[in-house]
Amino acid sequence: MIATKGYAAFDPNSPLAPFNFERREVGPHDVMIEIQFCGVCHSDLHTAKGEWPGVMYPVVPGHEIVGRVVRVGDHVSRFKKDDLAGVGCMVNSCRTCPSCQEGLEQYCENGNIGTYNSPEAGMDSPTFGGYSNQIVVNEDFVLKIREDQDLARVAPLLCAGITTYSPLRQWNIGQGHRVAVVGLGGLGHMAVKIAAAMGADVTVLSTSANKEADARALGAHNFVVTKDPEAFKAARNSFDFILNTVSAKMNLDEYVNLLKLDGTMILLGVPPEALALHPGSLIFKRRRIAGSLIGGIAETQEMLDFCAHHRILSDIEIINIAQINTAYDRMLAGDVKYRFVIDMATLEDTSA
Repeated sequence: MIATKGYAAFDPNSPLAPFNFERREVGPHDVMIEIQFCGVCHSDLHTAKGEWPGVMYPVVPGHEIVGRVVRVGDHVSRFKKDDLAGVGCMVNSCRTCPSCQEGLEQYCENGNIGTYNSPEAGMDSPTFGGYSNQIVVNEDFVLKIREDQDLARVAPLLCAGITTYSPLRQWNIGQGHRVAVVGLGGLGHMAVKIAAAMGADVTVLSTSANKEADARALGAHNFVVTKDPEAFKAARNSFDFILNTVSAKMNLDEYVNLLKLDGTMILLGVPPEALALHPGSLIFKRRRIAGSLIGGIAETQEMLDFCAHHRILSDIEIINIAQINTAYDRMLAGDVKYRFVIDMATLEDTSA
């Protein structure tokens, strides 16, 4: 076993704190990565705070992982020592179900293995994530990272990037489409950048008028303040697609009515409670509501390559691991532009 240092939540109410644990030994098909940076996702917070069911404490969050390969198994062919590599939201799946066979491991019909808080084969403990100094992952679930990029700003692409890229690709969104992005946070700012790079006309829908300059700097062509009744009304029947990144209670009917005939709203956020919708909002304009969950491994690599080609990176604030609890509080308050990323070298200054 490999002694590993990390930061963990030990229960729903206590702050995250240093935690020593063990990784499995590097098997013949495994890659061991020394983690340099790890992004901080809302999913990390929801899990650490026990807001989603099935949390197995202690939990080490983190699924936006980038670093340097330090060891590879004897049968590994795609990676070698000193390569840059990334790990996203999954570290395994059944490989045999129809979804996995189609390269859609995120929809594995037997349940994919999450990077943290999932059962790990052959181990008594669950998977532990990227708030740690190293990780061991099967090479099939490791992503290639180009050497010429700002590594810290690549990290959030492993979740925020692929979560927004996948639906844009699934619905072939691009030139000639009018796309609205609801919410300008970690997901929303990536949706704006990627949709604009694909050639779409992008509008940000936000409750905050003071976000307009940022939205346009990120690539948005238009901006609508949703608290302005007249501006909101003027936007009705305008959009081919809406990417809804918000994980909060909202009036779906109001937003669906912004879609044109045959328009589609794609839900990316998971609110804590069910949202109501009147069927007439869909029926009378043949509109649709859909959902999307991250992407498969091949599509995630495609996204990384696309972003590298278009020089798309996440806008981040780098923090020390000891600042993680404050970062969670700030994230809840919307006080980050637009993703926290942990410098994992700072883990060396902590002790369990």
